[in-house]
Amino acid sequence: DTIDAVSDDIEHLLATVANEAERAALTKNLEQFQIIFAQYLQESGSKINWAKISPPREGMIREHSSLPHVEDADAISGLLSKLVVLKLNGGLGTSMGCVGPKSSINVRDDKTFLDLCVRQCEYLNEAYNVDVPLVLMNSFSTHRDTQKLLRKYNRARCKILQFNQSRFPRIVKGTLRPLPTDNKDDSQWYPPGHGDFYQSLQNSGLLDTLLAEGKEWLFISNIDNLGATVDLDILSHVVANGESCEFVMEVTNKTRADVKGGTLIDYDGQTRLLEVAQVPKDKLEEFKSVSKFRIFNTNNLWIRLGAVKRILDARAMHMEVIENSKSLDNVQKIIQLETAVGSAIKNFKGGIGINVSRSRFLPVKKTSDLLLVMSNMYLLQHGTLRMAPQRQFDAPIVKLGDHHFAKVKEFLQRFENIPNIMELDHLTVSGDVVFGKDVTLKGTVIIIANEGEHIDIPAGAVLENKIVSGNLRILDH
Repeated sequence: DTIDAVSDDIEHLLATVANEAERAALTKNLEQFQIIFAQYLQESGSKINWAKISPPREGMIREHSSLPHVEDADAISGLLSKLVVLKLNGGLGTSMGCVGPKSSINVRDDKTFLDLCVRQCEYLNEAYNVDVPLVLMNSFSTHRDTQKLLRKYNRARCKILQFNQSRFPRIVKGTLRPLPTDNKDDSQWYPPGHGDFYQSLQNSGLLDTLLAEGKEWLFISNIDNLGATVDLDILSHVVANGESCEFVMEVTNKTRADVKGGTLIDYDGQTRLLEVAQVPKDKLEEFKSVSKFRIFNTNNLWIRLGAVKRILDARAMHMEVIENSKSLDNVQKIIQLETAVGSAIKNFKGGIGINVSRSRFLPVKKTSDLLLVMSNMYLLQHGTLRMAPQRQFDAPIVKLGDHHFAKVKEFLQRFENIPNIMELDHLTVSGDVVFGKDVTLKGTVIIIANEGEHIDIPAGAVLENKIVSGNLRILDH
């Protein structure tokens, strides 16, 4: 029996850990792993029934513009006194060529993601004389480095709390047995997705601490989403309607670039989050359709803390287990079992989506995104990026070639400074291209240096609706 065999493996794993505190922490992690693993085995045959899926019914999605606007300073102070801001801080910067937590990457004016988050909370606390804490959920990959980074904020007017999400053993695909035989090799373990937040918050003791301090609402988002700032109108709405609405997911209108984003659906009369990993292959095109599923999940979530405790205490939290298949460097096939924080919406009373402006979804996943947020198209104020009033439209589409621009260090070396893109609609750059100082890009600009070619865009150049290709090398004399 697979479950018995895995239980034996886990006993052996725990026996390899001599340190008592370390073993106690690992025991909690592995207990949670066994619950998820048993659920995975039990539900692996039951796929989502596409016939039961409908777009969100009336009332499931509310427009942000319909929310009452709150301006009274005393009312705002009262609302903020109930709030906790939580950032998902488990990711590394490896995909952008950086070492350590992704939150330590400089994104604007020599400020990191973490600097901006701290400044946002600090500003709210100063402006409204409140104490909104910033909570970080780290992974075992980011915890140690994050602790060092936090020393610089000792004098900030922002209490920073942190806890670690779980550490699960990777599973060998062929045998469904845990890959690690001891607790030492981190490459054989993984953080099991942000859905692990609920249980890890409770295991850390922070859930009870925050409730005891009178905190009622949690605003949770990805640390690399620079648009995810505290929205006072949403906060006012959830505080006023908390008894009947315990969970709010910020959604925004889907474009062709967002076809893989999870979407809110009506599933047999229940509000559910549908992730691309759950969609049958023959239904993928329908899922990606902008006409049937108009909105997608930004992963900006507002969750009632008391409801989290109630559901966990009743052992009633259910989230779909997502199987993530990977191949390790030695080509060994493994699986990771993960859950998504937004998929818990079905466990809460009256969960809804609020359709927000695209400005609240500003993730930095690639250097193409970094170019946008470092540009003159955005203004930075109190840790918050806002689109400059001169910009008439949404952000332009930017595609920078992976071979020369994927890593932050390479990207920065290819720009003397970030071009003026205030009037840019679309930029594609591929190959060995270098930009001089004070370049202006307008309309649609495509710059292609083929294999063996090099293009220098000269200082002060203005490119408007231009295609540049071939060789262009400017030499000092």
